[in-house]
Amino acid sequence: MSRQTAAVWDPAQYGVFGDERARPFTELAGRLGGAPPARVADLGCGSGELTATLAARWPDAVIDAFDSSPEMIAAARAHEIPGRLAFRVADVAAWEPEGPLDLVISNAVLHWLPEHPRLLPRWVGALAPGGRLAFQVPGNFDAPSHVLLREMGRSERWRGKLAHLQHDAPVLDPAGYVDLLARLGCAVDAWETTYAQVLHGEDPVLEWVKGSALRPVLTALSPAEADEFLAEYRERLRRAYPAAPYGTVFPFRRIFVIATTP
Repeated sequence: MSRQTAAVWDPAQYGVFGDERARPFTELAGRLGGAPPARVADLGCGSGELTATLAARWPDAVIDAFDSSPEMIAAARAHEIPGRLAFRVADVAAWEPEGPLDLVISNAVLHWLPEHPRLLPRWVGALAPGGRLAFQVPGNFDAPSHVLLREMGRSERWRGKLAHLQHDAPVLDPAGYVDLLARLGCAVDAWETTYAQVLHGEDPVLEWVKGSALRPVLTALSPAEADEFLAEYRERLRRAYPAAPYGTVFPFRRIFVIATTP
C-alpha cells in the first residue's frame, strides 16, 4: 500500500473476501516455475498471509516483505519466521533494493502508485541474472464501481475533499507493460483475466470496495460525511450490480506481468 493514499487500512475489512482477493496472487505465483529463488522481496505485502505461502513453497528463501500501512504490518508479523521471513513498514515508492534479488513480487499494489512505470527500471536493475519481477494489478478502473466513485469524488458536493484521490487509469494494459519491460532487455509474459466473481451478503460490492478503493475516501472524510457518502454510493452500486437469488456478480479484470532478466 502506498503512502500516497494516506489511508488507514483495515486488515479485517480487506480480508472479508479473502479467497477472491487471494486468487490472483496464487495464479501469479503459480506461473513462477524454474529454480527456487534464494532472495525475495514482496512489495506491498498487506497482512502477510500470501507472503507466508511463498515461504512455505520455498523453504530456503529469505523473504523481505514490507508495506506502508502500520496496521497491515502489525497483522503480518504473526507470520514472521526468524531468519527467513521478515515484515516491516516501508514505502514502495522509496524502496532501494540491497544486492541482487532473485524475485521481486508485488500483488495489487502498483495501482496506488501512478508513477510506478518510472520505478520498474530500478526494480529490474536490482535483479540477479535470470531474476524475475512479477506483479498483478487491478485493471477494472472503467468498471461501474470505480466510475461511480470517481464521479462522486469529482462532484460539487465532494470534490473539495476527494477530487485529488480520483485516478482514471493508473495502470498500463498488458501490451504497455510488455513494451516497457522488453525495452529493458527482459523476456516478458503478460496477460489479463476477468473474474466473474459471485459475492454474497448484503451490499457485497460496497463491502468489497470498503476494503480497497474506498479506504482513502473514508480516511479523508469525517464520520458524518462518510455516512452520507456511503449512503449515496450504496444506492448507486445496487443499481449497477443488482442482486440475484444466487448472489451478486462483480466482474473484476486483473493484469499480470512476469519479466525475466537475461
